[in-house]
Amino acid sequence: MANGPPSAESGGSIFEGATYLASAHSLRDLPLPGPPEIAFAGRSNAGKSSALNTLVRHKRLAFTSKLPGRTQMINFFALRSAAVLVDLPGYGYAKVPATVREHWGAVVSAYLAGRTTLCGLVVIMDVRNPLTSLDEQLLRWFAPRGLPVHALLTKSDKLSRQNAGQALALVRAQLAKLGPDYSVQLFSALTRAGVAEAESTLAAWLSSARLAQDEVIPAP
Repeated sequence: MANGPPSAESGGSIFEGATYLASAHSLRDLPLPGPPEIAFAGRSNAGKSSALNTLVRHKRLAFTSKLPGRTQMINFFALRSAAVLVDLPGYGYAKVPATVREHWGAVVSAYLAGRTTLCGLVVIMDVRNPLTSLDEQLLRWFAPRGLPVHALLTKSDKLSRQNAGQALALVRAQLAKLGPDYSVQLFSALTRAGVAEAESTLAAWLSSARLAQDEVIPAP
């Protein structure tokens, strides 16, 4: 397409102008599939909402809280670049009632396993404690979908450059075992370090997804 959406490479941001679209508590609440979607998942309090807000240049598009477990629905945000960002409930917060955890798990699993417009998954991990057992469980469970996964190691400003680099190398080595479509980077919502790299990665996903959608020939 000659006049495509802005990209990180062209000087614009694919995330500028993000607006709230919908929230889903159950599968029947999901908006109808349309533009390509990128989902954001992560352990509670790993910095997922802060990362989303930083990417879209909005202070409170995704609600942030010092209390983990506050994202209790699947939230959809529309981009002007004809794409959707999806904020999934955080996982691993023990104080959430078991029935609520089971409900979240069932809905999120069904969304990740079957959403036809999903084109990639961003996994948020605190750089000080990456690749928890729950992170690894999610990554291995999601692998059969064959979609790209990009890990953001958030709060990188909390570590020295050397320690952050060591954490990055460790996670990169582990993700390489899962396949070539798994990537990782350092990220800081406070300093905005890593924003351009994340934009470039996700812009490539969306470009590929749009090309795939354009190649689908409608039935006569």
